[in-house]
Amino acid sequence: MSFDLKLAVHSLNSPYQIRFAMMDDLEQILAIYNYEILTGTANWNDQAVTLAQYQQRFQDMQQQHFPMIVVEDQQNNKIAGYAYYSTFRNISGYRQSIEHSVFVDPQYARQGLGKALMQQLIHLATQQHMHMMIAAIDSENTGSIVLHEQLGFVQTGYMPQVGQKFGQWRDVVWMQLQLSS
Repeated sequence: MSFDLKLAVHSLNSPYQIRFAMMDDLEQILAIYNYEILTGTANWNDQAVTLAQYQQRFQDMQQQHFPMIVVEDQQNNKIAGYAYYSTFRNISGYRQSIEHSVFVDPQYARQGLGKALMQQLIHLATQQHMHMMIAAIDSENTGSIVLHEQLGFVQTGYMPQVGQKFGQWRDVVWMQLQLSS
């Protein structure tokens, strides 16, 4: 990282480790992301992303001092999930509000890795003096909604039929966590 952020001590059982993402991780990260695009509703994009596009996104985030973190299965040398946050909106008044994303490889689902990644994001955002962390969650993703509630997020909005995925209109739940007073 070109900026001075420190990961919090975390309580993941081995063989898992959370660390900052590196350029060499992007192929595995992209596989997780594109799988979700092609099969799931946690992301409403409808076309897979190329490695070059994702490398550019990663470089842009680095230049803007936004972290991307991974949870690595060290036993299998595999990225099990990843998370990041970035600008909520490109308007200066929103500069201390961020929107985050967390994706876990389906092979590693239901092991607490998403929660551990979220806890690290909250820690990092607090270090960067962010004020508000925002989540946009598909309304049918009850697992994500419950996880966010467990971490202190509150629902602040519900927008029906604002997006499409697989030919169906999707509703979005907005949730927020205030990081500073």
